[in-house]
Amino acid sequence: MNGSAFAPTVRAWYAEHARDLPWRRSDASAWGVLVSEVMLQQTPVSRVLPVWSDWLRRWPTPGDLAAAAPGDAVRAWGRLGYPRRALRLHAAANAIVERHDGEVPDDVAALRALPGIGDYTAAAIASFAFGARAAVLDTNVRRVYARVFAGAADVLSAPTVAERAAALDRMPADEPAAYSVAVMELGAVVCRARTPRCDVCPVTALCQWRAAGQPALAQPRRVQTYDGTDRQARGRLLAVLRAATDPVPRSALDAVWPEPAQRRRALDGLLSDGLVERVGRRYRLPT
Repeated sequence: MNGSAFAPTVRAWYAEHARDLPWRRSDASAWGVLVSEVMLQQTPVSRVLPVWSDWLRRWPTPGDLAAAAPGDAVRAWGRLGYPRRALRLHAAANAIVERHDGEVPDDVAALRALPGIGDYTAAAIASFAFGARAAVLDTNVRRVYARVFAGAADVLSAPTVAERAAALDRMPADEPAAYSVAVMELGAVVCRARTPRCDVCPVTALCQWRAAGQPALAQPRRVQTYDGTDRQARGRLLAVLRAATDPVPRSALDAVWPEPAQRRRALDGLLSDGLVERVGRRYRLPT
């Protein structure tokens, strides 16, 4: 198998093994794709699926979300983590209504200009929603390319200009979106970071990392802890406010996190991020 066989081989594998994800179906709206890409940032598919479905039922268009209070978005975000993404989605919906008459733009530059939409997310939306030929470089795709073409276990730095150019060079002219999602899926379910399934990989014969004996990362990734962190404290405080219909007193927040200094720091951060509002001596989600 030579390098030119990579794209057709991965696409053939994907055609047989693709997971049935609603945002990858042909009837998925561009808004549904955008919402999925924001939700999937640092969050497993299994956790995103029910929240994405509920979100699209409630707010099937950007205009529907823009008409809601930002606190409603934070409440609907539930336990997906990194709840600022809910506020960014709300801000993006408002920008789409104001700048693009309520329609998700199909241009990478216009997508990149939306609140909370970075280089990867803009390329992914343009590709998966509109079939654009864009370099979709998430963690999974970059890991596949690093292993197959560079013989490295993974990548630790941000994507470079050269890496983006190489990704576009590898992309076939026909159906580039199908190719991009196939490589992404390969990285997600086969060419995994810690437990790669090389025995079932369709491009094992091409993989320079496999041929080199699967050398480890020079600088292993740090595993982030959660228990006892400010993130956990913030999550506990937000859970109280999501469950409340009216502003809550400080005592209700004090009751869910025992360490005073960390609790104050977490609450101050939530206020600063716009995820919580102070109303007199009480607190609520943003309105």
